Amino acid sequence: MIKSSVSPRFSDLFHFVFLFFLCNMMYAQIRNAPLTKIDAERAEQNYQKYCTLCHGADREGGAADYAPSLKSKSLMSTMPLNFLASSIGFGRPNTAMAPYLADSGGPMSMKDIFTLAIWLKYKAGHETIELSMEPIEGDLKTGAKLFAQKCSECHGSKAEGITAPALANPAFLAFATDAYIKYAIENGREETEMKAFKTQLSQEQINDLTAYIRSLTSGWSPEPKELSPYPEAKDYVSNPTGKNPAFILKQERYVPMEQVAKALKDKNKLILLDTRTSSEWHNAHIPGAIPIPYYISEDKVAEGLPNDDTWIIAYCSCPHAASDKVINMLRKKGYKNTAVIDEGFFNWINAGYPIIGGQPK
Repeated sequence: MIKSSVSPRFSDLFHFVFLFFLCNMMYAQIRNAPLTKIDAERAEQNYQKYCTLCHGADREGGAADYAPSLKSKSLMSTMPLNFLASSIGFGRPNTAMAPYLADSGGPMSMKDIFTLAIWLKYKAGHETIELSMEPIEGDLKTGAKLFAQKCSECHGSKAEGITAPALANPAFLAFATDAYIKYAIENGREETEMKAFKTQLSQEQINDLTAYIRSLTSGWSPEPKELSPYPEAKDYVSNPTGKNPAFILKQERYVPMEQVAKALKDKNKLILLDTRTSSEWHNAHIPGAIPIPYYISEDKVAEGLPNDDTWIIAYCSCPHAASDKVINMLRKKGYKNTAVIDEGFFNWINAGYPIIGGQPK
C-alpha cells in the first residue's frame, strides 16, 4: 500500500487556493525555461509513473479514458500554466482524472506538480497564445440547441463526457476562461477528434455556444478533505471468517460488479483493491477496499496480501487500465484467485452499490 505524506491543510479555503496558485506561480515565473536538468528528469519520471497510463508514453493521449493529447498545439498553447497545474493537482471531479496534490491525498507535492506542468508546456514546444480574460456574452437557448446538434455525441447530452472531456465538469469550469473555451470551439484540438468549427459556425453562434458551456458551472471549489486513515494489513481481508465467493469470470479475468456486490452482501471472504490514485480512494471507495494505486512498484504491490485461496478483486475508473496493471503484477508473482470488476467504479456508483469516503474539513 502506498502512503502519501500529507502536509498540513489550510482551514481557510481562500488561503489554500491563493497560496497554491500565487506562491507557486511566483516559483514558476522565477525559473528559466527550459527546466534545469534535475527538474526536467524529475518531471519526466513523474510523468512516466503517474500519467502514461491514460495520456500515453509520448503524451499522445488516448491510452485510456479518452485522455487528451498533451502535444496538441491548440490545447497546450492556450492552457495557462496555473490551469494545467490545477488540472493535475485538483483533478476533474466525477471523471477518471484524479487529484495528485498531497493535500487531496495524492502522491505529489505542489513543487512537483508545477515542475511537471512546466515540463509538459516545454515538451509541447508551442508558443503561448495569450487569451482575453473578458467574459463572452451569448444566447443560452441558442447555445443549448447548438450543443445538442454539434457537441452532445462526444461530450454527452448533459456535457458529462462520453468519448470527449466532460465540459460540465465543475473543476474545468472553475479554471477555464470564456476565451479558452471559445478558442477550442473555433480551432479544435489537433491530434484529437475535436474538429474546428470556425468555418461551420458564425462568431455569434460560437459566442452562444461558449456562453452555454460557461452556464454549466456549479460553483465548485477545491476544498481540502479530511483524509481517511489507511487500513492496516490485518484488515485487508473483508469477512475473513466467511466462505469463498464463487465468481464466474469473463475472459478469465473480469467479474461482473453484481457478483462482487452479492459477495459483500453475503459476507464472503475477499480482498478489494482500489487501484486508482490514493486521492480517489480518500474521496470515495468501495467499503473494505485498500488503496494500491496503479503506480505502485512491482516489489511493493504484494505487501500485506496473503497468497492463498482468498479472492483479490481490483477495480478502477477506466474501467480496466489501472486495475489490469495491478492484477498483472500480482499474477506475475503467482497470485491465482485474482480478477477485475468489469464495469469499473463509476458504474458501481450508478448502480447504487455502497461506497464510503472522506468528508470536507
